[in-house]
Amino acid sequence: MTESELIQRALGGDASAWEPLVRAHQQAVFRLAFLLLRDADEAEDVAQETFIRAFRHLRRFDPALPLRPWLLRIAANVTRNRQRSIRRYVAALQRWLSLQPAADQTAAAPRAVPELHVAIAQLRRIDQEVLYLRYFLELSEGEMAAALNIAPGTVKSRLHRAGRRLRELLERDFQQIDQNRYE
Repeated sequence: MTESELIQRALGGDASAWEPLVRAHQQAVFRLAFLLLRDADEAEDVAQETFIRAFRHLRRFDPALPLRPWLLRIAANVTRNRQRSIRRYVAALQRWLSLQPAADQTAAAPRAVPELHVAIAQLRRIDQEVLYLRYFLELSEGEMAAALNIAPGTVKSRLHRAGRRLRELLERDFQQIDQNRYE
C-alpha cells in the first residue's frame, strides 16, 4: 500500500494505517530531534510527540506532498518548543536560587542548576509540585491553590515545608551548591 493510500485510510479514521507511516519515518524524526537536542531520551519524547501531533492534525496535511518533510517540520517545532521550555526552566531555577539567602550567588546560580534539579527530583511529589508551581511557573498562592484544589493557607504551609526540606537536602547531600554560593 502506498503512503498516500495509508494517509487516506488514516484520514478516514483507520488508526492502524498510521502505524506503517510511523515505522517508515520514525528514524528520521528521531535523528533530527537527537541532532538538535543531543539527548536520546529527549529525542525519543520529541519523536513521540511529533507523531501524536501529526496524527491529530493529519487533515491539515496535503496528501499530494511527501509526508517526511511535514513530519520533520513538526519535529523541529516540537524541539524548539522543548528547548524554549528548558531555557525557561533554567531561568526559573536561577530566579529561585536568587531568592535564597546567601552572601553572593552571582557565580553559583548557573553552576548549581543541574544539581538543584537533581535535588528537587529527590523530594516527595507534593513538594516538587508546590516548588515547580511557585518558582518555575511563577503562580501566585491563589493560582496554586486553584491548581492543586487546596486552601490558600495549605499552599503556604506546603511551600514552607517543601522549601525547608529542599534546604535540608541541599545542605546534607549537595554541599557543592552551597560551596559554589560563596566562591
